Amino acid sequence: MNTRKFIALILLTVFFHSSSGSKTSYNVQSYGAKPDGKTDSTKAFLSAWAAACASTKSVVIYVPQGRYLIGSAAFWGQYCKNKATTIRIDGTLVAPSDYKIIGNNGNWLKFERVNGVTISGGTFDGQGASLWACKASGKSCPAGATTLAFYNSNNIVISGLTSLNSQMFHVVLDGCQNAKLQKMKISASASSPNTDGIHIEASSGVTILKTVIGTGDDCVSIGPGTSNLWIENVSCGPGHGISIGSLGWGMQEPGVQNVTVKTTTFRGTQNGLRIKTWARPSNGFVKGVLFQHSVMVNARYPILIDQEYCPDQKNCPGQESGVKISDVTYQDVHGTSTSQVAVKLACSKANPCKGITLEDVNLTFKNQQPQALCSNAAGTSYGVNKPASCL
Repeated sequence: MNTRKFIALILLTVFFHSSSGSKTSYNVQSYGAKPDGKTDSTKAFLSAWAAACASTKSVVIYVPQGRYLIGSAAFWGQYCKNKATTIRIDGTLVAPSDYKIIGNNGNWLKFERVNGVTISGGTFDGQGASLWACKASGKSCPAGATTLAFYNSNNIVISGLTSLNSQMFHVVLDGCQNAKLQKMKISASASSPNTDGIHIEASSGVTILKTVIGTGDDCVSIGPGTSNLWIENVSCGPGHGISIGSLGWGMQEPGVQNVTVKTTTFRGTQNGLRIKTWARPSNGFVKGVLFQHSVMVNARYPILIDQEYCPDQKNCPGQESGVKISDVTYQDVHGTSTSQVAVKLACSKANPCKGITLEDVNLTFKNQQPQALCSNAAGTSYGVNKPASCL
């Protein structure tokens, strides 16, 4: 074979593979979406999704630059023929300015029973400030909508997304398997109610990496039935910290296990690393948790186990938490506390905490001696601990 024919054969082979491996792209503007921030583009996004679902090949739904007004939308995946859909967003998705339009729907943008969905880039603006003001006024208001929710879905990737001013939770994973959330920015006012950054429940194999979260509630909240969760390189503040719980509201409740939270920073948060359970009977549990390499910058309660949770003393006074907490390690947690009680392990009388480990915890409180308080907690301490271990 001469050189010219050989080169031609190589080019033909490269062309064939690149064409067969390319993804079909669906531009939302081709389906009527308008980037003016005023025209309702909900139907256009749903139409683009339907067209992508009908393809048997891997697909890309593309959202160009601009602002796109979208009402509540549900993206269903059980009838999708492909197993890989990328939603690439260069623009901003905007919720209606009237919070009532989506406020009673529970979710703004919902994905259910999808498999292999990747959301790359983009800004989601929930425009939740007016609803927060309504709640602060004491008026009767909608509960609010989660910005982005995945239910009963598998193999999810969310990368480079920015979520602003969600009415309620920013991102929810419920009943999901294998999800990776990375390089996200989540922001809401410190006074905004119930605006958890990321909530995970009944899910397994979730990883959260290199994400910055500042909200009015938990930066990450971990609900019943969560297992094999990995959180790393997360910055939290303002907010209520990273919280396992609230757990134990129901008698029959799945537990939380195999959770790793490492290389995190908390700035001006109400809590740092928290486990919280209702003071009610329950068969739930928390076990196999590692909190490692955390920096506290003026966190109110850097380390907290609270099994006495009973707000307004309703539905739980005089009861003890049934949630069993065991095998929890705090390793290399250091920084500043705004409370003299920098470590508080308030465990259940009915089900004392077991296997708690404090290793190289170094927390300071102004110019005073910090304190550690333990009740119904058993375990060990290693290295240099300040405050002195109460275990």
